[in-house]
Amino acid sequence: MASNKNKYLKPFKNIFILILVVFAVWMLFFDANSWLIHHELNTEIEDLENEKEYYIKEIEKDKKDLKKLSTDEGLEKFAREEYYMKRDNEEIYIIEYEDSLKTKNDE
Repeated sequence: MASNKNKYLKPFKNIFILILVVFAVWMLFFDANSWLIHHELNTEIEDLENEKEYYIKEIEKDKKDLKKLSTDEGLEKFAREEYYMKRDNEEIYIIEYEDSLKTKNDE
């Protein structure tokens, strides 16, 4: 049993290997520029890049919507659909289905 313990501890008796192991552990876990901090920062960068892509797509979609609303036809369509506006000589009938109606449980 004593020879097995010495067999595994023998490399750690060398001062250079001991210093190298302590240095590696320090740099990986405890230093201000450790691997753990770099890993957190890299995941945050990836999340921010994904968020940037999402907002770029949303901006493109909003630009298309603004282009549609800049015409008279697009503006009229939006007003009719969203605000139920009508012309003076028209009547509008709104048809709602049972599954689209709000119930007390939904609120």
